[in-house]
Amino acid sequence: MSHMNAPAMSRSNVTLDIEALSFKATMLSLAGISIVLLLAPTVIVLIVSFTSDYSLRFPPTGFSLQWYAALTEDAALKLAAWNSFKIAIATTLVSVVLGVAAALSIARSRTLSAQALDQLFMSPLVLPALAFALAALMFFSVMGFPISTTSLVIGHTIVCIPYVIRNTVAALHQLDPALLECSASLGASRSYTFRRITLPLIRPGILAGAFICFMSSFDNVPVSLFLRDAATDMLPIRMWQNLENSLDVTIAAVSGVLIAFTIVLMLLMERLTGLSKRLA
Repeated sequence: MSHMNAPAMSRSNVTLDIEALSFKATMLSLAGISIVLLLAPTVIVLIVSFTSDYSLRFPPTGFSLQWYAALTEDAALKLAAWNSFKIAIATTLVSVVLGVAAALSIARSRTLSAQALDQLFMSPLVLPALAFALAALMFFSVMGFPISTTSLVIGHTIVCIPYVIRNTVAALHQLDPALLECSASLGASRSYTFRRITLPLIRPGILAGAFICFMSSFDNVPVSLFLRDAATDMLPIRMWQNLENSLDVTIAAVSGVLIAFTIVLMLLMERLTGLSKRLA
């Protein structure tokens, strides 16, 4: 009987191997297609940013650095970039302070109030950005609060703080409670334990949330569109307006600078947090 069952078992093993190979090939193909779809627009923009033509066209007929040189002479774009950078920095600082405090309060609590606060903080990720921006504009108008840089930072903070909270909460969930108990049993105060144990261990989560917060604020269009004033020109809005009026090649050069800037920030985050080592 064992000799009779051997061929059947062999055929079953071959079938399983074929199914495993088929599944692996399908997943690799889907992953490859996804990577191409994600990277192709970025690569095309980078190539076009070095064009010698005077219009956005692909493939370019020649290559030149003239559009990157033109960026240094465009005062409007430089002012918009500086405004976006300042708003993103202010938003990140406020979001980190408030987000870490909120995460410490709700991370290890199982009460209904903590769960309700968690859902409240995450709600900006669910609500459409345009709807929130319009509602914020109406709220500030009703309250008599002038549209200014302050209102812009408040709006950006509301939509960006969930990233800080979620990453910090994830880091706190990986923190061993025994470390905090040992610190308390040795006579350390809560503030000392936070500064010397909790904060260093959750630092990668805070930095990751701050990075996402900064990039989200810097690239935010809906909130900036509704809550900026006449004196606060934001880079995404300026790029959008330039593309609406004319196919300005300098916008491709700006995109190239932003891509390089993002890559540098990603490498810096990897250097500071070592996320790839944690995922390995």
